[in-house]
Amino acid sequence: MNEVTNRFEGSFLGATDKISAQAIMECKICWSPYDPAEGDDYRQVEPGTAFMDLPHDWSCPNCSAPKEQFMVLEDPGSTAAVEAAEIEDVTARLVADFREIWHSKMRDVPMVNKLLTVEAVGFEMIDGRPLGVLISPWFMNLVQLPAADEDWSALEPGAKELIAFPSGEYEFIHNTREMIGGYKACSLFSPMGEFKSQMQAQEVAAAVMVALFDAENQAETDRAADIKAAREAALAPPEPEPPALSDEPSRRAVITAGLAEQD
Repeated sequence: MNEVTNRFEGSFLGATDKISAQAIMECKICWSPYDPAEGDDYRQVEPGTAFMDLPHDWSCPNCSAPKEQFMVLEDPGSTAAVEAAEIEDVTARLVADFREIWHSKMRDVPMVNKLLTVEAVGFEMIDGRPLGVLISPWFMNLVQLPAADEDWSALEPGAKELIAFPSGEYEFIHNTREMIGGYKACSLFSPMGEFKSQMQAQEVAAAVMVALFDAENQAETDRAADIKAAREAALAPPEPEPPALSDEPSRRAVITAGLAEQD
């Protein structure tokens, strides 16, 4: 293939390895798209021909701009798109699993916070495994799910495992559910009575995901009282002027607050 076909100017600084065969490209001169699913009737390019497989002398059928002037409009086959679809699928099943628990077993339990609902927040791929925070009316957990090629169905419920992150090591409990299969959970908050809204819980969950990967939060403490105090300070009504909620929970102590409660 001619060298000129291996680069383009509009996206990723010409890094063609970041473009999948499904990428829909757009001419940055006249905005005409090239969709590999449709090909190009004008140049007799068959449907299914990836942009990078077009002839080296192919040009925009509308304005004759060369291939180098095309940029990525949409790429459903990119790594990021594939990971996003996988996360969407697995978190939907996770949420459905715990909504079933909420409706069948937990709705009338006095400890639940009925201002809250089951929601997956901040999930992303970390070392190939989905990781994020699961909010429910009765707990907030950091949850790790298996990679696409892993089977965690044999996890022993209740078994404990330390998992390392830039901010330190955290204790995860193994468990399994019908829809999601095996998963690992680190308790953050339980019960959830101190949260006044779903938005407040979302902000704390998002802050946890940031703090988890901040090495500055690595300072260790074995004092449960200090951890609990930090948790209460993070949720207490501030005086005299309320700071942003997402600023306060960005400490390792808040991430491990739920564990202190169990201890």
